[in-house]
Amino acid sequence: MSAIEQRKVDADEAGMRLDRWFKQHFPDLGFGRLQKLLRTGQVRVDGKRAEAATRIATGQVIRIPPLGVSVNADDQRNAKPRARKLVESDREAIEQMVLFEDNDVMVLNKPAGLAVQGGSGVNRHVDGMLEAFTDRKGNKPRLVHRLDRETSGVLMVAKTRRAAQELTKAFRHRNTRKIYWAILAGIPKPAQGRISSYLVRDESGEKMRIARHGEDEAQHAVSLYNVVERSGQKLAWVTMQPVTGRTHQLRAHAASMRHPIIGDPKYFNIQNWELPGGIQNKLHLLARRILIPHPSGNGMIDVSAPLPPHMQQTWNLLGFDVNDYDPEEHEPAPGKAK
Repeated sequence: MSAIEQRKVDADEAGMRLDRWFKQHFPDLGFGRLQKLLRTGQVRVDGKRAEAATRIATGQVIRIPPLGVSVNADDQRNAKPRARKLVESDREAIEQMVLFEDNDVMVLNKPAGLAVQGGSGVNRHVDGMLEAFTDRKGNKPRLVHRLDRETSGVLMVAKTRRAAQELTKAFRHRNTRKIYWAILAGIPKPAQGRISSYLVRDESGEKMRIARHGEDEAQHAVSLYNVVERSGQKLAWVTMQPVTGRTHQLRAHAASMRHPIIGDPKYFNIQNWELPGGIQNKLHLLARRILIPHPSGNGMIDVSAPLPPHMQQTWNLLGFDVNDYDPEEHEPAPGKAK
């Protein structure tokens, strides 16, 4: 860029730090170079000097001096492209997952086995697939919470920065309810309860274990559960609600009751227990429903996901009927479990 430019701050950029705004729009501009431009007053916000940590607001005008670096749109054109076929297939795959969508959010039905984010040995994941929705400014939909790779069901995605901020705030302040369905080994007693413990990663770093209060890095975790239906004394259809949001919380809590979720490769802890015939050895945990304030401030988002194929097969084999499920009876509000 060889001339001074004036840019207005978009609504979905409100509240962003100035240095992050530059990182988004001018990714080739180094932090040291930006600091020098700020110190010398060459970068200004509404005509005034600013700092890297300055929070920008909708409609403010940012003065951008000649930088000699490419802007986001150029970067996108010059960057090593993903295969067009892959981008199109990613967009189609995400669109097939959509349970609800408006201008601010997408709610997806994530299938079991698809990772939410990348990691060791993970080549395809929701976060990467969302790149297919990147707009001309380089913005893409943002994840605002997570699901384990083998857990299926409701996954919330923000389409704007403002929506991401509001949804993240709702999760942080626990102004949301997440209801999961699971099949547990055995029948929990009492039929409705509250699990409160401390969780910490075990020595392998791959699992959570029950910890003592005060143990290093231990975090308090609270879950509610309620038995909906049972199959003899062998299996129980249970709703679970994480009041807190710790890693593997529901899986670890179910195992701590000695009623682990069937098909759980990490936490199933009953020796010599055989899976009933016809039931697939896959994790039987569904993020069934989410209730969260709409980021616009208007009303609630209330979305439910259907059973994934392996769980539908189990429901059929056990004679469970989703129509027997009563949200008023089987979804106790946090703190109200008996």
